[in-house]
Amino acid sequence: MRTYYYTGTNLKKQESVEKRITLRGIDPVTFFGAQDANLRLLESELDAQLIARGNELILRGKTENVEQAERVISELIYLANRNGRILPQDIELVTQLNHDADADEDATTSAESVIVYTKNGVVKPRTEGQEAYAECARKNDIVFAIGPAGTGKTFLAVAMAVAALRDKLVDRIILCRPAVEAGESLGFLPGDFREKVDPYLRPLYDALHDMIPGDKLKRLMETRVVEIVPLAYMRGRTLNNCFVILDEAQNSTAAQMKMFLTRLGGNSRSIITGDITQIDLPDKTISGLVQIQTVLKGIDGIGFIYLSDRDVVRHQLVRQIIKAYENYAQI
Repeated sequence: MRTYYYTGTNLKKQESVEKRITLRGIDPVTFFGAQDANLRLLESELDAQLIARGNELILRGKTENVEQAERVISELIYLANRNGRILPQDIELVTQLNHDADADEDATTSAESVIVYTKNGVVKPRTEGQEAYAECARKNDIVFAIGPAGTGKTFLAVAMAVAALRDKLVDRIILCRPAVEAGESLGFLPGDFREKVDPYLRPLYDALHDMIPGDKLKRLMETRVVEIVPLAYMRGRTLNNCFVILDEAQNSTAAQMKMFLTRLGGNSRSIITGDITQIDLPDKTISGLVQIQTVLKGIDGIGFIYLSDRDVVRHQLVRQIIKAYENYAQI
């Protein structure tokens, strides 16, 4: 068994700590790279000593440096499990993200908060509100995420669903939305059923395409491991071992909300998202998302998270637009 000692950093013995990480389910040769190229690159990027022994990686150095190295290695293990390999650019991206997080003590984008990896980088909470949202979802089986446009409600919900499927916590992902908005009836729209509802479900498709490679997503949808349906078509179903998302829930009626919540079966989790300032239901129709805040208040296992304009992660003007509308409504 080969043992490698890379000592590119000067470490004082009295300040050193040691951490051992096992590469479970990963070929060490794939992880360390050809002729240990990945390991050497990691050594140059981190202020810690790396020692590879079989499928175990030993980290030595100052406490803060070892902790940072452990975060980087943990992220790379996720990447290796997801992609089957580690590339030099993966190492550079992950280490840079960690350095950026360490540079700002108030940053909420620490390595431990990574939800999924995508072709464009990582998905993780970017604001304090989003961090609270992710934590709420970890602690509760049903979460209601309420807030204005641009706060990442839907995107983070889809990311958490993809992560749960990846980690085999659930067998399927079900995403749905009310298919009628602004008082329109599907019967008056052109095209067949799929053409009628697709525009309403498109944001869910977009989020999935950002997180799952196209060919893999197509297979998952063909086998119904991932399913996108209008809310009306949830009636009568029992969803076991599923991660279920109801998006744009402010446009569900009180009856539809009750119907949706009673679909959940064993080992299922759900996130319900919506913006109660943009309700498109007909006049005098009660929004299920508004009502449910009173109905389910105080029940263990059900969490409510409220995002604000401070959590907007779209164009900087979106935050100002939301604030302007709030001020206008108070006049």
